[in-house]
Order: sequence, then C-alpha cells, then structure tokens
Amino acid sequence: MTHLQLLVLTLTGALPLPSRGARTQRDDRGDVPGWVLVTVMTAGLVAALTTVAQDELASLLRRALNQVQ
Repeated sequence: MTHLQLLVLTLTGALPLPSRGARTQRDDRGDVPGWVLVTVMTAGLVAALTTVAQDELASLLRRALNQVQ
C-alpha cells in the first residue's frame, strides 16, 4: 500500500491511528463472551418461538412444500 492509501484509510476510520514509538498489535481474539451471549439468546428466541407458534410453523412448512411439488 502506498502512503496515500494508508492515510486515506486512517482518516476514514478503516485503520486505527498508529501509536507513537511502538507498533500496535491487533487483538484478533474477538469478543468471545459477547458472541456466547448472542448465541445463547438466539437459541432462546428460537426455542420460545417454536413453543408458541409450532403448529403455525408446521402448517406454513407443509403449504410451502406442497407448492413446490
């Protein structure tokens, strides 16, 4: 990359600002507890919707499959 490209990416926020005197290391671990929470909440929502609307979802699936045949 050229210096101009790096400057444009830094100014637009696509790259972090470099720190003085030391090179920054990226932490690629991510937010594991956040992703676990999102996964558990999604599973809970699916379970709740399935118990509430199981009959309607089953008939919706049957109608869709019958239209394909």
